[in-house]
Amino acid sequence: MVGFVGSLSKGLGPGRRGIQTKMSASPVVLCPGQGAQSVGMGKAWKEKSKAAQKIFDRADAVLGDRLGSKLSDIIMNGPKSALDRTDVAQPAIFVTSIASWEGMKELELVAPGNPATAAGLSLGEYTALTVGGAVEFEAALELVALRGLAMQEASEAVDSTMCALVGADEEKATSCIEYALERCKGQVLVAANFNAPGQVRIAKASSKRRGS
Repeated sequence: MVGFVGSLSKGLGPGRRGIQTKMSASPVVLCPGQGAQSVGMGKAWKEKSKAAQKIFDRADAVLGDRLGSKLSDIIMNGPKSALDRTDVAQPAIFVTSIASWEGMKELELVAPGNPATAAGLSLGEYTALTVGGAVEFEAALELVALRGLAMQEASEAVDSTMCALVGADEEKATSCIEYALERCKGQVLVAANFNAPGQVRIAKASSKRRGS
């Protein structure tokens, strides 16, 4: 949300990262997707906002120890290798996003109530639905946790990787894929994400499942 997941872990005072002022108008909220995670994200909100602290507590109550440790502990203390796992990163980003939103409301940095508009990038769509009041927090967290687990298991089942083509549109990405497939028989290579104008992510997978 306005780039808060990483940047607001540094603090809430004025500066390049934002100015702490009250807002009377309902904001437009853009919620981040996977890849925005960093160890310690949301720490400032957790320390300065009871509403944000409550979100982390509610998340721990829902997930328990199914991730190996409490989610809030992994978010705040890492290790990075644990936080970067898809099945952890997705609920971590979702929970930190909601905690940040609740913290902003408590500190009157945004107008009370739902935002004027909420949107999200991939995983962030679940956050947007929750911020907008369409889905309850606990239900959304269960969905996000299940989504992350399914994606983690899928990535472990097949030898795969992704890369970003910066400066490429769909036509250029398709051309690159066709060129590569002509030279690498038996591989799976597709345009997986159209992130933004000039950035296409392509995904490669082996034709064989791991362990086969």
